[in-house]
Amino acid sequence: MEGSKKPLRQKRFPLRRRSQAWFFGSISTIAALLLAFGILAQEVSKGEPLAFDQKVMLALRNPANPSVPVDPAWWHDAARDITSLGSTMVLTMVTLGVMGYLFLARRPRVAWMLLGAVLGGVALNSILKFAFARPRPDFIIHAEWVFTPSFPSGHATLSAITYSTIGVLLAQIHSSRRLRVYLISMTALLILLIGVSRICLGVHYLSDVLGGWCIGAAWAMACWELMVWQQGSRLGGNRLISPDAREPPG
Repeated sequence: MEGSKKPLRQKRFPLRRRSQAWFFGSISTIAALLLAFGILAQEVSKGEPLAFDQKVMLALRNPANPSVPVDPAWWHDAARDITSLGSTMVLTMVTLGVMGYLFLARRPRVAWMLLGAVLGGVALNSILKFAFARPRPDFIIHAEWVFTPSFPSGHATLSAITYSTIGVLLAQIHSSRRLRVYLISMTALLILLIGVSRICLGVHYLSDVLGGWCIGAAWAMACWELMVWQQGSRLGGNRLISPDAREPPG
């Protein structure tokens, strides 16, 4: 029986070959995200709102009165609720909750790495905001109070870092392909909705959100590769948390 299971395990989890392909793919993706952020940052640094920023913002507003959104009232209320999922308080609670789970699961190293990724992202976002010092959209009335510069969007950046890291981390627990795809898809949808809500509320330009997604995803992927490398060098594998052996494959 053991001899028949060994080839199946190697087929399902070819760790070395898969980790090398994933590593080079991640590096290429990170480079592409940083390039996209650099292009946006270069345009933003010119000091004038980008043409597509104004077009998108005005398309969501009443032409006769830009302070009035054209979307239904229920969606405007929903956008307020969705945007709160990217707030500092909610992200802090989620991060601490997942860290508690990791400590109980006896994965303290991963818990501290998660905290480092989130705190590092907060510091990076703050530095970029004050480096570019881009004003918020000023030709409409904001739907909420904002006090920090506009580029890149903090909600987009930090939600991309926090939720994508947690989503990929949870996906590592399962050997089922369907469950992994579901977790990653729901994580991406949540990050997308949070970014869109910032535009609908009039507190960010589209380029702010795109820049936040780019730098947030790049930072999250870099931190994830560091986590995998450190855990793999210590345990000789490429999974931070091993899948449940009792779970049937997807």
